[in-house]
Amino acid sequence: MKKTGIMTDSHSGILNEEAERLGIKVLPMPFYIEEKVYREGVDLSREEFYDMLRKGTDVSTSQPSLVDVAEMWKEMLKEYEEIVYIPLSSALSGSCMAAMAMANEDEFAGKVFVVDNGRVATPMHRSVLDAVEMTEKGYSAAEIKKILEETREKMTIYIGLSTLEYLKKGGRVSSVTALAADVLNIKPVMHFSTGTLDTYQKCRGMKKARKVMIDAIKHELETNFREEYEAGNVYLMAASSSTDEVTAEWMAQIKESFPGMDVMCDKLSFGLSCHIGPDGLGIGCTCKPVE
Repeated sequence: MKKTGIMTDSHSGILNEEAERLGIKVLPMPFYIEEKVYREGVDLSREEFYDMLRKGTDVSTSQPSLVDVAEMWKEMLKEYEEIVYIPLSSALSGSCMAAMAMANEDEFAGKVFVVDNGRVATPMHRSVLDAVEMTEKGYSAAEIKKILEETREKMTIYIGLSTLEYLKKGGRVSSVTALAADVLNIKPVMHFSTGTLDTYQKCRGMKKARKVMIDAIKHELETNFREEYEAGNVYLMAASSSTDEVTAEWMAQIKESFPGMDVMCDKLSFGLSCHIGPDGLGIGCTCKPVE
């Protein structure tokens, strides 16, 4: 039997092909389209999903069933002695805390270790890769959980939205605010740190929003992440719910702005895109875990 298995959910942006290559398991997140349930990476292609989103189809997210989570744990425990489970941050979903409670049950206690390090999207993806690397070095599940959670506060994300329509649907902004933003071509830049999502700046047009996000990350590297940046221990990352062409342009702009730094880019998960909407762009950074 193998020692330590890694599991995450599709909010990490990791789908089947990469999961198989990494030797990990990914729980597909459920979401509803006009009251019919779908699972990311299983029932619907990315093109179909964004087509529905742009047409205004009613799309909403849902927490995974604890039964599904438990079944995946049971299957993995036939192959592994212990499991590290890295779900969506508890700040964004109650499913993380529910999984933590379930991991304390007799069947899973001491075998399943749920990580809550405040990650989502590409930073969450990076945490999974870090966990895989640590298993290869022989770290235990308990050690991996501790190491990942110790860098909980060392993460920041800036997201430029093309519209407030989807935040309006989620109840985060009013209909009047969303309408005014669209009329005035206001593209808000949102800031997500561990546990909080706030409006960072309102920009006239997406070109301005891109510059604001890049300047914000430059400031982060000069201040909050200065020590880690100077030591070469910062991951730079990007994300997109836009087209491949726009995503490529965004990546080129980031690489030009941060010469010499590697940039990891993901397409945003369906669950996050339900709230952000199509044509959103993001940039963020997180620190390499100190082993």
